[in-house]
Amino acid sequence: MSNYKFFEEHNYKAVQSIKNKYAAIISELGEDVTRDGIIKTPERASKALQFLTQGYDQDPAAILKGAMFEEDYHDMVIIKSIELYSLCEHHMLPFFGKAHVGYIPDGRIVGLSKIPRVVDVFSRRLQVQERLTHDILECINNTLQPKGVAVVIEANHMCMMMRGVQKQNSVTTTSGFRGQFEKTETRNEFLKLISPDLS
Repeated sequence: MSNYKFFEEHNYKAVQSIKNKYAAIISELGEDVTRDGIIKTPERASKALQFLTQGYDQDPAAILKGAMFEEDYHDMVIIKSIELYSLCEHHMLPFFGKAHVGYIPDGRIVGLSKIPRVVDVFSRRLQVQERLTHDILECINNTLQPKGVAVVIEANHMCMMMRGVQKQNSVTTTSGFRGQFEKTETRNEFLKLISPDLS
């Protein structure tokens, strides 16, 4: 017997409101919302949408500040291949991929798990990949105040794969650099270190 438990917190007033709207949309599409396989779909979809956009209720800077430590370490720190899942704000279709984040401390380091959590917070909002890259970069730069920050994101976009141009093998890569990573030598070192994971 499995001991697996899955727990989500929901705003049940919002769940009900979004559920009713999903029911109306499904009905408009021509489906029977009272059908056995569909009858609970509006509520499930409402809860799923709340989960996928929970980043609006979270403070990424507070996450970093909760695990910042004084440390005399001044070399590059890289967390690579951080899985990310987001919703494109244009069609509300998923885009997914991985983020590579590096920073050079200036007397302070942050708990390693906090960087992926920051990625998750910004991913769990309606996004475009360009702004997602910038949001992560600026949050780490402004909060941790390191000597430099680098962020590279590569992602597949369902709005390109399932509709529109329908290019299933296309990958979008975005990047941002601050501080010492704006220097060619430092930036190239970072890119070399993450290169096995780049498509």
